[in-house]
Amino acid sequence: MSTSADLQPIRGAYGASDPGPRNFELDRQNPDILRPPPTDNGSIPNLKFSFGLAHNRLEAGGWAREVTVRELPAAKGMAGVDMRLGPGVVRELHWHKEAEWGYVLEGRCRVTAVDPDRGVYVDDLEAGDIWLFPSGTPHSIQALAEGCEFLLVFDDGSFSENETLLVTELMAHMPIEVVAKNFGVAAQHFSNLPAKEKYIFPLPVPPPLDDVLARLPKTRPAKPFTIHRSDVTPTQWDGGRTTVIDVRNFPVTNMAALIIDLEPGALREIHWHPDADEWQYYIQGEARMTVFDATSKARTFNYRAGDVGYVPKTLAHYIENIGTTPVRVLNVFNTPRFKDVPLNQWLALTPPDLVRGHLELDDVAMAALDPNPRGVVR
Repeated sequence: MSTSADLQPIRGAYGASDPGPRNFELDRQNPDILRPPPTDNGSIPNLKFSFGLAHNRLEAGGWAREVTVRELPAAKGMAGVDMRLGPGVVRELHWHKEAEWGYVLEGRCRVTAVDPDRGVYVDDLEAGDIWLFPSGTPHSIQALAEGCEFLLVFDDGSFSENETLLVTELMAHMPIEVVAKNFGVAAQHFSNLPAKEKYIFPLPVPPPLDDVLARLPKTRPAKPFTIHRSDVTPTQWDGGRTTVIDVRNFPVTNMAALIIDLEPGALREIHWHPDADEWQYYIQGEARMTVFDATSKARTFNYRAGDVGYVPKTLAHYIENIGTTPVRVLNVFNTPRFKDVPLNQWLALTPPDLVRGHLELDDVAMAALDPNPRGVVR
């Protein structure tokens, strides 16, 4: 464990000690911010925010907290929500102006949806499974017997979970005589409608999935709203593995994802994304990332479980496991197909004399240029 004596903003002859006051625990978790590497330069904006610093909305049987452009101003393209539901607890029937991409972090839950063609969709999900509900598609989420925690990503940085379109609020804000006419029964039958939203609330754990589906119409959406972890095969690399979920294996989605597992010391190689911002959620481990922008701007950040990172499109970056345990990070992109440009492959596929002329590489470095995909390296 580092102490205040040996964790100082000093790098060689640069910097000076910090006598305090200081938040030593925060400094310990962010050594590359306290003492940036000499390659950092210029004015890259903040690209990190922790869910642990986000406002937590506590409800009956659950909670929700969000990281949006208000918490992380650089995250203009996407926002995220971390939500927990106890056994049987429901995130009420609702819909969004934005698409909702979901990832189960822990436990099990049941999702329901009805598409514009009246297709009925109900599925049970467990840790590692994913859903996507397009904009305007009504849906719900209910925890099963174990309870659940899940991550939501929305394709608009200005999104707020507190401003969704809820069925309880819809009914509360329609004239009662109109509601009665709409359903074709007397107004007295709607006398118990809630006066305000329910949002998150407890119900009994639902019956088995097959029993529920047996009582519903048989029409199903043309494209499933969920994909199970067991349906996707990761790509193994020396030092870790990567899993891509995008429109090629999950046709309904308008957001792509890359799940990265890094062994200690391994690196998600230097790369950038030509057409998408990257919204990151660190599930486990300790990592660092340097982000490079034009005119010699670069900044290094440290991340650990519960942190959110963000990289605007076309900015070069890497993710390195700097801890002693595996890193798992979830990257979500605001385009339907995953694309990246790795630095090594770009140089390997460029005429060698041109590369050598630019970078003055020796023979060993030139031989290390690899035209094959790598993804993760040691």
